[in-house]
Amino acid sequence: MADPAKLEAFLAGAHVEAAVFELRRDYRALLLAVDGIHAGPTDEASDALVSAAEKAAREALGDQQIDALPHVAAWRDAYRAFGAKPQRTRNSLEALLRRVSSGLPRVNRLTDIYNAISVLHQLPCGGEDLTCYVGVPRLIRASGEEPFDARADGMAVIEHPESGEVVWCDDAGVTCRRWNWRQARRTQLREDTTTALFVLDALDPMTDEELHVAADDLMVHLRRLGPHVRAVRRLLAAT
Repeated sequence: MADPAKLEAFLAGAHVEAAVFELRRDYRALLLAVDGIHAGPTDEASDALVSAAEKAAREALGDQQIDALPHVAAWRDAYRAFGAKPQRTRNSLEALLRRVSSGLPRVNRLTDIYNAISVLHQLPCGGEDLTCYVGVPRLIRASGEEPFDARADGMAVIEHPESGEVVWCDDAGVTCRRWNWRQARRTQLREDTTTALFVLDALDPMTDEELHVAADDLMVHLRRLGPHVRAVRRLLAAT
């Protein structure tokens, strides 16, 4: 189990580059470093949580289009700001919502939980194995030379982001492309993950209070994954 001071030091080094805030001054990232987790495969509780998220999404959508939801629309605008086409590379929230009709994936307990929280609270949410980080997380506009550990046609490949693309990275390369679109293989959560980093993304009209409520809900479900689960959180914002 990690020393809580190490979790705090890890988050203390995290930062968002000024060039990203120049795109969206309203952007906020709530980071949660969580330790003491016993992850494991999908179980009855995580399956039930995903089912509840599916039901809530259907009710929230009703007859309206997914891109009419306020936070989905805000993220589409954010993608356009750095040159991405949101109809081709959708933010993680929209990608999940578009899978609700056929059923959200069940992957493992950790992934199931953060996917469900993303849908229930309608915000992009990512989870990564903190022990796989090299250095601290930072959100930057890419040079285009950073390596991205991906998979294509079932094969491991190294890709590179486009110049100016918004990416999360550490000292070893990109950990998530296009703000919250696709995660690197290197830091993916596994069934044996014990220490994780969760990133909850917000734009207006989502408030800081709503962002923290989503994080609180995430922690409620993570705490059932071990008797000694503990977490440190930090909000990154322009002001």
